[in-house]
Amino acid sequence: MSPAAPPPPLRQKKRRIAIMTSGGDSPGMNPAIRAVVRMGIDKGCDVYGVYEGYEGLVQGGDLIRQFQWSEVRGWLSEGGTLIGTARCMAFYERAGRLKAAKNMVLHGIDALIICGGDGSLTGADKFRSEWPDLVQELVDTKQLTAEQTKPYKHLNIVGLVGSIDNDMSGTDATIGCFSALGRICEMVDYIEATASSHSRAFVIEVMGRHCGWLALMAGVATGADFIFIPEKPRPEKWREEMCAVVAHHRQNGKRKTIVIVAEGAYDQEGNKITPEMIKDLLADKEGLALDTRITTLGHVQRGGSACAYDRYLGTLQGVEAVRAVLDATPDTPSPFIAVNENKITRKPLMQAVLDTKEVANAIAAKDFDRAMSLRDTEFSDMYNSYRTTTSTAIDNSVHLPPKKRMRIAIIHVGAPAGGVNPATRAAVAYCLTRGHTPLAIHNGFAGFARHHGDKPDGAVREFDWLEVDNWANKGGSEIGMNRETPVESGMELIASLFKLYKFDGLFIIGGFEAFQSLSQLRKAREQYSSLCIPMTLLPATISNNVPGTEYSIGSDTCLNELMAYCDKVKQSASASRRRVFVIETQGGRSGYIATLAGLAVGAVAVYTPEEGISIAMLAADIEHLRKVFAGDSGQSRAGRLILVNEKASKVYSAKLIADMIREEAHERFESRDSIPGHVQQGGVPSPMDRTRAVRLAIKCIEHLEQFEDRSDSAILSNPQSATVIGIKGASVVFSPMKEVEENETDWPNRRPNHEFWLELKGIVDTLSGRPDVPRPESPLVGWKAKDKKRGLS
Repeated sequence: MSPAAPPPPLRQKKRRIAIMTSGGDSPGMNPAIRAVVRMGIDKGCDVYGVYEGYEGLVQGGDLIRQFQWSEVRGWLSEGGTLIGTARCMAFYERAGRLKAAKNMVLHGIDALIICGGDGSLTGADKFRSEWPDLVQELVDTKQLTAEQTKPYKHLNIVGLVGSIDNDMSGTDATIGCFSALGRICEMVDYIEATASSHSRAFVIEVMGRHCGWLALMAGVATGADFIFIPEKPRPEKWREEMCAVVAHHRQNGKRKTIVIVAEGAYDQEGNKITPEMIKDLLADKEGLALDTRITTLGHVQRGGSACAYDRYLGTLQGVEAVRAVLDATPDTPSPFIAVNENKITRKPLMQAVLDTKEVANAIAAKDFDRAMSLRDTEFSDMYNSYRTTTSTAIDNSVHLPPKKRMRIAIIHVGAPAGGVNPATRAAVAYCLTRGHTPLAIHNGFAGFARHHGDKPDGAVREFDWLEVDNWANKGGSEIGMNRETPVESGMELIASLFKLYKFDGLFIIGGFEAFQSLSQLRKAREQYSSLCIPMTLLPATISNNVPGTEYSIGSDTCLNELMAYCDKVKQSASASRRRVFVIETQGGRSGYIATLAGLAVGAVAVYTPEEGISIAMLAADIEHLRKVFAGDSGQSRAGRLILVNEKASKVYSAKLIADMIREEAHERFESRDSIPGHVQQGGVPSPMDRTRAVRLAIKCIEHLEQFEDRSDSAILSNPQSATVIGIKGASVVFSPMKEVEENETDWPNRRPNHEFWLELKGIVDTLSGRPDVPRPESPLVGWKAKDKKRGLS
């Protein structure tokens, strides 16, 4: 007989929450665990980690341990899951779940946050539904007393979806999927280089038994020639279709062929499509006769540290999971934490699980249209975008009638940002597919203005498809860009050149200067008839400060570069043990990059232009650092970082702040400053910037071609004739430029009036343990005070 169970601790005011990971591991799980632990402790809860997944719940003992604040320091940059995950057959049986319930009661835990896939989350919800019966059985079998179990009549469950496949319905992204996509794109980029050198074909197999997200996004991001995904199986004649596409590309001069196949790929008849079948077809001497190789990426897709997006996604979802636990009642359906475009939301867990399984059912029933419809809108958009960019000029049936075809100018304005070239490639592909003429304006409006009279100097030319086809993974701007606006170049000259080249539409890609340029062109329409054409802007800037959108192309690339830089600096700081690095970030007068990077690297403090810096704030932060290092015996391996935006203060630069810290430390610890500078503009664009650039650029050209009536009166009277495309909340929208200029723009500070991410700064402070410090008086507050004294309020 086993000894009587010890009585659990008396129910205290503190809530006890457990966090566990289950199923496969994925990058970003550790940031989620860290967020749950620290947010829970901040909210006055005791937080426990369950090691080895459900196995830990069943076995109990040392596999359920209370976490302290400092134990999760340094977890942001660690891959996999540091609390482990394991398959547990015992939990599938009621006896196993009974043991799990007993162990939770013994530890005083009545809330469970689980990070895993749909199978793990389904098991969790079943556990919750059985909980009252399990607890009663523990009493009936005298394993626990009624008094012991009285405070634990209900179990609250919150799900976090950790999956590299991104296969959960109801959310745009699962924790780990973009890190895995990054590994794939990195490998394909390497393979493309050798493929081009040797004029070879490569068949690349990626993960995805029931979900083709990785294969699809990798195909879009790398410009693959052909893809195979479970949701859209190829018809019986897929061999002929693939060979026709590859042959067309080769005839156009391509030296490389890349085919990406998901491991769960089948044709429409349910026959498995293997990499070997594709290789044999491409290498067939009677057909294409290409030197073809197979690469199976395997578990390399799971490995390594999480990308910036997965770090802050895991962090924000972990924070929201704690809030959901504290908000829950016995009647609250189990939620999971989702993200739709840029918005963190709670959704019913079991409905999402049912919807996810319905995709597999639809595929099994060969109802492929339904399978596609059950994926999110972005999935369908991306598939259509991929088809457009890979079948350019193959199918003339999709060409518009000649009278509807347009001469569309494409110009880059502002500073370089990752994703500008992929966006241009996609726009050119769509134009050629529809019969439009895409025209490159080289070197922005400054290059355009070098024209004199009717003697062009080559700054405008038609795009060549073979040239742009290689731009899928190129950073910077291949046609050149600068910050000069039309007013600076000379509006009359610019208008005359629009007339000279007979532009029917204008597609601008760039940052705040591009936004300013579109505003100037719109206002000049009344004076210049040649400017009465549809125009649209795709925001692309590392600063993410363009009004009309919450996401600018290039900002994700910047965050990844800055995060990698900070990780290296933090490693240096941790080697020295007692060192603080003050790192200056770019971002103009927007603190977006500094704040999101602060979430991704665990900064002690972040200084932004929106908040400013004061001597009282610095003094409080320095005092906090003193206490932190005084309480640190030197065993901690994590260095400490402070991020300061380049324009957070006119006086307190990164170097000055580092010098102040060093002076006040009195040799108890050290400080250094570091400036990554233009490294933040990135080299190779991130997969998120590549794929979103493709999706949004195609939408922009689709928007322009809607304007069949391009008379001056029609253009002037239609607010949608000058727009900025953007992600707002959970939607992609075209906002009228006039409306955005007047209602959404902080012109003096070159940023939106409302910055959606501002509330995230508080989360950075909470998770770093930063105390409440004196906040600088806002300039706006100061002006209001002056106005009140002058009787102007």
